[in-house]
Amino acid sequence: MVLLQPKQKIQLTIKKLGINGEGIGYYRKLIIFVPKALPEEEVLVEIVQVTPKYAEGKLRKIIKKSPQRITPACKFYDECGGCQLQHLAYPAQLDFKRDLLRQALNKFKPANYQSFELRPTIGMDEPWHYRNKAQFQLRFNQKSKRIEAGLYRENSHQLVAIDDCLVQEKTTQKVLNTIVRLLNRYQIPIYDERKKTGLLKTLMVRIGVKTGQVQVVLISVKEQIPQLASLIRLINQQLPEVTSIMLNLQPKKTSLVMGDETKLLWGKATIDEQINEVHFHLSARAFFQLNPQQTEILYQQAIDALDLTGQEKVVDAYCGVGTIGLSLAKYAKEVRGMDIIPSAIEDAKENAKKLGLTNTHYEVGTAEKLLPKWLAEGFRPDAIVVDPPRTGLDPKLLKALLAYPTKTLVYVSCNVSTLAQNLVELSKIYRVEYLQSVDMFPHTARCEVVCKLTLK
Repeated sequence: MVLLQPKQKIQLTIKKLGINGEGIGYYRKLIIFVPKALPEEEVLVEIVQVTPKYAEGKLRKIIKKSPQRITPACKFYDECGGCQLQHLAYPAQLDFKRDLLRQALNKFKPANYQSFELRPTIGMDEPWHYRNKAQFQLRFNQKSKRIEAGLYRENSHQLVAIDDCLVQEKTTQKVLNTIVRLLNRYQIPIYDERKKTGLLKTLMVRIGVKTGQVQVVLISVKEQIPQLASLIRLINQQLPEVTSIMLNLQPKKTSLVMGDETKLLWGKATIDEQINEVHFHLSARAFFQLNPQQTEILYQQAIDALDLTGQEKVVDAYCGVGTIGLSLAKYAKEVRGMDIIPSAIEDAKENAKKLGLTNTHYEVGTAEKLLPKWLAEGFRPDAIVVDPPRTGLDPKLLKALLAYPTKTLVYVSCNVSTLAQNLVELSKIYRVEYLQSVDMFPHTARCEVVCKLTLK
């Protein structure tokens, strides 16, 4: 039995990177996770936690440095939990994300996984300032007596005040900084989760990169906010790019940032965005990819994987505002989409109408209910596209996909672990043709993957 104690210092050779971008080494066969350490490095590590199966360590000294190590560009990198890989050269980040997929497949072992084609990760020419949405928590700093906005430290509720996020689109950061300054001017009460006092919890800013339109969402525990009219007036004066100001009510103590009720305060209820040739209306709660530049590449990869001739009927599960389905509608005979959020379906219908599309159909509901219903009505899909959340396919949807298989299934994933896990079941009736990773989130350990499956 390995006898390691917290605060003990050991020397390690880092063998690879783990799923969260942390270095992995071994001490007498015990796995040690070391954030900020890189493969091929000799490091001095201070043990911070020990369990029977693994230990966690803190990087104290680099004895032998990796040739892929670089100096992080962001001044908040060591404090903020938003990025994990700024210390790794970007080409090596792309290699890591392909290896991340390989690790996930090795863990869950779907049928014939050793023979899957893993294509090189598609990266960005300029991997900075790519995020079109900022969702910063608010707090009142008791020491400085100022309102601050930022992100939590990793695995904590300690806020890191951030005024210059290098992966955030520049306009969203400018709007955030200006509104925080105005919140201080009017001394708007900020919610204190410990005391359960105050009002505003979170500030969300999203930009339509192709249109320049900006939406601001104030997330509050209550509707009545003092000095709100004055705040809106100054936002209008100082930030002409803002075309939509919304109020979202989230009175619950929950990990969900937004509540169910959203009200228009000023301007339009949506902003416009464009992906490839398709225009979209985006409401406050509508899901939309965070990196529009790479989203164009991601969706094109999905369209290529479908290999459409114009005669196919396609189902877009988890359709959201219709982003994927509308992007491929001109290549298909018919597209049907589903989502459980009514406002997203309304946006999808409006987006299809604006595009002049007559071959799309959108309904509120789940796949496990709508697929049998559509089949009973005589609709026979040739292909299905799924783009689930990080938790992967809902078990009921997975069961529905297996019960009503199509010739082609394209799985767009934002979590390689849940993708690999779902492939265990899907590979029983589908053949995995290839997996194409796309770097949607440079400098983080996250990666999107387009997986093409065909019916055996």
